Amino acid sequence: MFEQIIQEFKDNANAENALPMAKYMKNRFPYLGLSRPARNQIQAEFLKKARKLPELNWEFVFRGWELPEREYQYLALDYLNACARLLRPEDITRMAVLISAKSWWDTVDLIAARLVGGLCLKYPGLRDEYILPWAADDNIWLARTAILFQLKYKQSTDTGLLAQIIGLNLNSPEFFINKAIGWILREYSKTDKEWVRDFIKNTSLQPLSVREGGKYL
Repeated sequence: MFEQIIQEFKDNANAENALPMAKYMKNRFPYLGLSRPARNQIQAEFLKKARKLPELNWEFVFRGWELPEREYQYLALDYLNACARLLRPEDITRMAVLISAKSWWDTVDLIAARLVGGLCLKYPGLRDEYILPWAADDNIWLARTAILFQLKYKQSTDTGLLAQIIGLNLNSPEFFINKAIGWILREYSKTDKEWVRDFIKNTSLQPLSVREGGKYL
């Protein structure tokens, strides 16, 4: 089953699509040339079967990370997302490995908002143990994950924690950090405009974060 889906991706490679897809991602990764609709069609039956299994196959996930073409990383994440109910607190250390390897926004943001976010909502103790240290980490992708893990929380957002995490990154020169700060503030402004307005007013944010965070105010 797991080897079969890897082979099916390979068998459906589209060289004509691969080059522009790689170019869009600044040629950081090679591509098979599988569009999102094509991947969805190929992996639908695989994910249907995977959801019925009693435990996660982390060997498959890391295999996806080892293969060069980017679609295999997408496959691994779609698999984890489909089977997210099986994630356990100790899996957050495996998430850190995925975040820190072959890092770019296309994988990191999905891990942050869906997988790490879902895990921390279910197991709040992970926030102090892992998320806060990540927020202060020199690895910008771990820090970005810490900023974005509450992206889908809405009314469940811990604003005190959000402010603390942003505070640890106020002086960052990194585009992806300041963009993430703006993104999380913009998203939370859909839930609480006044909190975001006051936070932006009283915090020395980078101009990019202010511009992004205030779009809906």
